[in-house]
Amino acid sequence: MSSRINGTIARLANDQPVFYTGSHTGAELTFEAGMAMAETWADYINIGMEHGPLDIPGLNRFMQGMASVRTPTPIVLVELPFEGRNPDLVRANAWQVRQLLATGVHGFLLCHAERPEAVAAVVEAMRYTFRDGTRGSGGQAAAAAVWGTTPGQYLECADPWPLNPDGELLLGLKIENRQALENAFETAQVPGVAFAEWGPADMAMSYGFREVPSDLGRPELVAARQRVLDACKAAGIFFLDSCTEETLAGKLAEGVRISHGTERLKALAKKLMA
Repeated sequence: MSSRINGTIARLANDQPVFYTGSHTGAELTFEAGMAMAETWADYINIGMEHGPLDIPGLNRFMQGMASVRTPTPIVLVELPFEGRNPDLVRANAWQVRQLLATGVHGFLLCHAERPEAVAAVVEAMRYTFRDGTRGSGGQAAAAAVWGTTPGQYLECADPWPLNPDGELLLGLKIENRQALENAFETAQVPGVAFAEWGPADMAMSYGFREVPSDLGRPELVAARQRVLDACKAAGIFFLDSCTEETLAGKLAEGVRISHGTERLKALAKKLMA
């Protein structure tokens, strides 16, 4: 295909910062909400299903609403309800990956990505059987309609990037507890992973803190963030971290390329990266 369906991938491939919108505790998943989000300023929409409801019918309506306005739709990534603690847990829940992808979403964030084998199992679930994955035929026509492609084209490009340079699916990791931190360098290098974050709230909780310190200045948290950043750099993948207008310049210089944001923050980043 001549151009990217997944504009987030296009931005990352050109080392441009990416800003997303959306809550980590669910979303309004209706046809009308999808229509309203069809012209979003954001580079992608985050749908939180780790703590929000696993509402696949609602997500399908939301994606259909966006597709009724334009295709390809804005990019949508879903925080998966299951965690990356071990490969057996992932494979037992791989049906969620198949059903979510059939709605036309563009990828996932895997929470508590503790082991590389678990991450590899998610990649396997995202890939079709003709690429040695476990995703079978059946959902490609519905997803293709949301992407604005034919089912045949969808089969060719619905694959994780950058593992497949022509792939249009994204997988991010939340390396957000002490066990995940120990294996950070190994999990970040699993083929098919595009980015990772350090999940400060869960990381803080794994160290015994009930609340995230307001300045994130505790030595163990500073070290945790640095280790995840270093793991991303070693693996050649992208780092997600929260930015504000005050911290944006420094974090971009440090290597942060993905953040929750606003249209104003995105415009500021464009000026800083010019």
